[in-house]
Amino acid sequence: MSTVKYNQTSPYYQTAISQNGNYLGSWVPPTVPAAYSDKLITINQTYNLRPDLLAHDLFGDARLWWVFAMRNPNTLRDPLGDFITGTQIFLPDAGLLKTALGL
Repeated sequence: MSTVKYNQTSPYYQTAISQNGNYLGSWVPPTVPAAYSDKLITINQTYNLRPDLLAHDLFGDARLWWVFAMRNPNTLRDPLGDFITGTQIFLPDAGLLKTALGL
């Protein structure tokens, strides 16, 4: 298997693809490191069911919406359906995240 040429903002960036390119190998999830600089917030109505909007506002890239689920796996088991007003989540430090993802 060879490395997929997904963009670094994709949750599949590190996942291998078959030689013929027909299917992905076992998913290798990217690491979203926890840090003391992470902030605990409560999702407000503006971002209800819209992790893409929060990712855009925090990181400048809506394609990083999946980062919240990776950082809060016990809270956001459904990364879209659980992203609702009143839910508390940790926001990863933008600088550390971008370094971890190679952005």
